[in-house]
Amino acid sequence: MNLLENINEPAELRKLSRSQLTPLAHELRNFLLDSVSKTGGHLSSNLGTVELTIALHYVFNTPYDRIVWDVGHQTYSHKILTGRREQFHTLRQFNGISGFPRRVESEYDTFGTAHSSTSISAALGMAQAAKIKGEARHAIAVIGDGSMTAGMAFEALNNAGVQEDINLLVVLNDNDMSISPPVGALNRYLARLMSGQFYAAAKNVGKTVLPGPVRELAKRLEEHAKGMVVPATMFEEFGFNYIGPIDGHDLESLIPTLENIKKLKGPQFLHVVTKKGQGYKLAEAEPILYHGTGKFNPTEGILAPTKAGKMTYTEVFGNWLCDMAAADKRLVGITPAMREGSGMVRFEQQYPERYFDVGIAEQHSVTFAGGLATEGLKPVVA
Repeated sequence: MNLLENINEPAELRKLSRSQLTPLAHELRNFLLDSVSKTGGHLSSNLGTVELTIALHYVFNTPYDRIVWDVGHQTYSHKILTGRREQFHTLRQFNGISGFPRRVESEYDTFGTAHSSTSISAALGMAQAAKIKGEARHAIAVIGDGSMTAGMAFEALNNAGVQEDINLLVVLNDNDMSISPPVGALNRYLARLMSGQFYAAAKNVGKTVLPGPVRELAKRLEEHAKGMVVPATMFEEFGFNYIGPIDGHDLESLIPTLENIKKLKGPQFLHVVTKKGQGYKLAEAEPILYHGTGKFNPTEGILAPTKAGKMTYTEVFGNWLCDMAAADKRLVGITPAMREGSGMVRFEQQYPERYFDVGIAEQHSVTFAGGLATEGLKPVVA
């Protein structure tokens, strides 16, 4: 039975049994590969968020509950499940489906994105608006580990953590780490435990009932238990209830954890681990190559060109930068997480001591360059 062709909105997705969701994920992944290979588009990131997208729309009552996708290039599954499957062959074409969320395209695209690190701020605004209006809706920000390097994301976390009684969930989609099988099993158990209402209630009661020394001991024991498996307890310092990391491709872990989180009040932080290119071996092996693709044969994959094509502007810039660096030892190259897109791969390889990737922090990169310039160096920001 083809499940995907019968889903034109998330309400129909929510009618499926849990046992049908894994087969649906396989169908959705195959649909993505077949479609993107014909139109071009972002492939690796979308193959990596199939289960997470299904789980979010299955647990939360979208579009009443708001989902904000950071950057937005990973929203293909979201678009397909929210009524745009039939138009998906027009992806990124004139008068076709956008490759990013657009509010004018669908009520499920709650916030227009394309640049990184804006999702937490936007979702926080939505959550606070719901509180002011007396609405019970949830706001969910889905943000990648790359986007979390930007200062704006931490500014939003800092503000959100002090706002109590809001229905805000931040989902960190971490595709830059892995979980070994035993740790993954333990994390699955702890994620359900830490997202449960009993745990949350006991934690709150402990703050007021336990005497000071006992309360401090309990806090240290909790931190020790979490410290065995949690790489980012710093998020609790921002005022979030941190849960995870859990396998972002395991629906049997994702769904009960999200269902538990949905019952909790206050800012919640769920850390999920995914793999770019999941389910397509060629993209798993070379996720950067399959990040943004043109048309290709899924069986053969992306093939190297048989003859040299015209040099791109990016290549011209990269070669120029290396030539200038060879002629002037004062030249320094800076990029805000755009090494490939800015043509700086060769520069990094030839001049690693003069190459700086500062992460997604454009404002820092420019001011950092200013500091270098005051000391007589010649920074180039790209």
